[in-house]
Amino acid sequence: MALIVRSSAIHAAGCYTTAPIRRGQRVIEYSGQRISKDLADSLYQDYPVTYLFGLGDGSQVIDGFSTAMFINHSCRGNCETIEDEGRVWIVAKRAIPAGEEITYDYCLWDGGDDPCTCHCRSAKCRGSMYSAQELRRRKAAARKAAAKKKKPVKRRGKRKASTPQQLPPRQPGNS
Repeated sequence: MALIVRSSAIHAAGCYTTAPIRRGQRVIEYSGQRISKDLADSLYQDYPVTYLFGLGDGSQVIDGFSTAMFINHSCRGNCETIEDEGRVWIVAKRAIPAGEEITYDYCLWDGGDDPCTCHCRSAKCRGSMYSAQELRRRKAAARKAAAKKKKPVKRRGKRKASTPQQLPPRQPGNS
């Protein structure tokens, strides 16, 4: 595939095609060293940008080292990823004309407190590179935490007995 890396309006550098790509065509393999997620977390703890691609259940990742690592996220990407026999392929979701930036939805699910802000500017941008499912999960967790903070604190132990207030004497004619 004829791909080049150059400046991108989405994020720093992006991957562009120099030839038309057919719908369903494999564009490029996401390749690199396969390492455990735990090792990747420790290696890249202080790095703001990584090129990690989670595999299967997320316990293993590809530490990207190819042109594919420059493919940027878009909430409405022109490609998608597929895992086939342990390999990850970037596949065109539609016909892509020469000169267009190659993008796919990262569908992130792990990132700690990082908002993973999206800059794709698509009409249906989520504003985040997290998957829609992960954003719903995070929103529900935030609501639950906020509700927990608002609950009144139950007091334990004896309460001081309050002195009952005396009511004014009943007057004839009042019910």
